[in-house]
Amino acid sequence: MTPPEPQHREDNLMDRFDRAGLRRFRARDAVIAVLIGAAILILAAGGSIRRAGNGMRAGIGRDAVLAVGDPAGWLAGRLPVQHAAHVLTNWLSPNLNLTGFVGFTTTTTAAGQSIPPVTPDAFDPSTIGASPPPQQPLRTLLVTGDSMSEPLDQDLAQALVPSGVHVIQDPHIGTGISSTVLVDWGKLSAYQVRHDHPSAVVVFIGANDGYSMPGPDGKLVNCCSVEWATIYAQRVRQMMNTYRQAGAARVYWLTLPTPRDPARAKISLVVNAAIEVAAEPWRDQVRVIDTVPEFTPGNRYRDAMTVNGQPTIVRESDGIHLNDAGSELAAKLVLGDVNRDFTH
Repeated sequence: MTPPEPQHREDNLMDRFDRAGLRRFRARDAVIAVLIGAAILILAAGGSIRRAGNGMRAGIGRDAVLAVGDPAGWLAGRLPVQHAAHVLTNWLSPNLNLTGFVGFTTTTTAAGQSIPPVTPDAFDPSTIGASPPPQQPLRTLLVTGDSMSEPLDQDLAQALVPSGVHVIQDPHIGTGISSTVLVDWGKLSAYQVRHDHPSAVVVFIGANDGYSMPGPDGKLVNCCSVEWATIYAQRVRQMMNTYRQAGAARVYWLTLPTPRDPARAKISLVVNAAIEVAAEPWRDQVRVIDTVPEFTPGNRYRDAMTVNGQPTIVRESDGIHLNDAGSELAAKLVLGDVNRDFTH
């Protein structure tokens, strides 16, 4: 007698729905559910699909989304379902009522004050990966400032005159931007541009600054508050704008290496900050050459530093000015930027 075949357990559990009297859903039911959900989405939020597509970058993906979003948005806009859905769900993500406030389409603040527009002059192309403008021949270089510009002016002349560059050395010892007793740099800068028409201007000034200056109300403002820095930056900005000659020239403005005296160091810190702020609108034409990392890292004064592998004194005995060795290093910093912008 042949033994009976062994009985295998039924692994298919789908009949559990039948035993319980429940309905089993087929793939067709899932497709129908998806289509119903898509229809509801189109009717209730068709405009959102179109807006999402418009916000995408050009390409196949955007075209595909808009192929659905454009007709969906058109249909949703002509039926009341979208508005009703927005009202019913608005509490989930309420939109603020911003009517009456100023947006990005204007250049006016909430207080009604005009905001200066940002122009391409504010961007140094190298900082955003753009191609720099073609180099122009350097014909005339003006080197000016207070006593800090000596002997920098001589070093630059020695480097550039052999190449045919006309270097104008015009230091004004004992002067400062915060004081107009000896010279008004606002007027002097305008005179220099009109008289010399420089292709580029190197400015090294600030050793004598720290004087009180009149504020907008005419009252004197003492150094070195934010208000004083603001007035100083405005004066520096005026000079920078004059020297850049509406974008036709380049300006190379050196910050002050930290001096030895703590009181002077405090002034130089504010002066340097004001220089950086003043240059913001014209980074394409105004190069701020920061001497602090080179000579006084971390704003810590030092008389000497390593130059070409040798300890070298780079400051004068007054703890303010650069000596010949220090000036040669500063000249190299300036020439690095000049050679980027000009041929000679």
